[in-house]
Amino acid sequence: MASLNKEQLDYFDEFGFLPLENVFDPVKVLDPIIQEYHGVLDDLVDDLYEEGKISSKFKNSSFAEKLTKVMQETGESHALYFDFSLPSPAAITLESKGWFGPSVFNAFVDEDILDVVESIIGSEIYSNPVQHVRIKPPEKVLPKTDNLKVSVGATPWHQDQGVVNDEADETNMLTVWFPLLDAPIESGPLKVIPGSHKGGLLTHCGDFGAKGVMQIPTHLFDEEGAVPVPLNRGDLVIMNKRTVHGSLPNISDDIRWSFDLRYNPIGQNTGREEFPGFVARSRRDSSSELRDPVEWNHMWEETKIRLSSVNSGDPIDINFRKRSDGNQSECA
Repeated sequence: MASLNKEQLDYFDEFGFLPLENVFDPVKVLDPIIQEYHGVLDDLVDDLYEEGKISSKFKNSSFAEKLTKVMQETGESHALYFDFSLPSPAAITLESKGWFGPSVFNAFVDEDILDVVESIIGSEIYSNPVQHVRIKPPEKVLPKTDNLKVSVGATPWHQDQGVVNDEADETNMLTVWFPLLDAPIESGPLKVIPGSHKGGLLTHCGDFGAKGVMQIPTHLFDEEGAVPVPLNRGDLVIMNKRTVHGSLPNISDDIRWSFDLRYNPIGQNTGREEFPGFVARSRRDSSSELRDPVEWNHMWEETKIRLSSVNSGDPIDINFRKRSDGNQSECA
């Protein structure tokens, strides 16, 4: 995709988000990722079956059916098994799961996606390690456990600046969100508050409404102004780090599967410096760009080993994310 035009840039500046159609080739970028994740799910199923936690390996089921059955029988999302990240540093052990496969990495450095990013933050682009995959089955088929409500239910209102630490407050962090499968409104895509990025960082309340849930109380912004952002494969939406957003519930008959990636200018704090980022694009020094998915995988494996080694003594206390911000009387 070519660089964004003036009309698109003006829209982003005004509303704090910008949906874009047909940015990249979904067959080239997304289909290999989906194939990788079939293997990841098979490994999870093998592990759970050997542990006696599921009744079958569901060999004749589709990816969506198999994952849904796993969640139904275990009451857990097993989200960390699929995520290209690690849990909070104090919880990391050598057994911590994650997926850092080559097809996932290739999406991070897709030239069409980076062209969009460059239009917003410039040509010196760093892949911020605050990044996640989210796979959400239809809510109607899942047990009503706290674990599933928090991890695969509708995402509560938040700003992406609110889930990193204070050291990234001045970082020009850009969120890139895209679905691996078409994401119509009924599947639970993002919902955003247009123009909400023009204010500051709002109060994020921990354990607000439910244990483990951090969100912005709705009396702090105009929830009635929310707009949904349905997207198809190959589309994406970019967001300012202060744009208030969440997601709708998945009331469809299929899974909602998405990536949310983040980028910032090289040299700016990522907000999670304990985790490894990398140079995704540099017009000044192309030799600094990482293009080896094996090296990326090793970076995360080394991070897991390092932090789990520290945790073998007393758990470490790292300023990993904002647990709450602002006036806490607003959380009452």
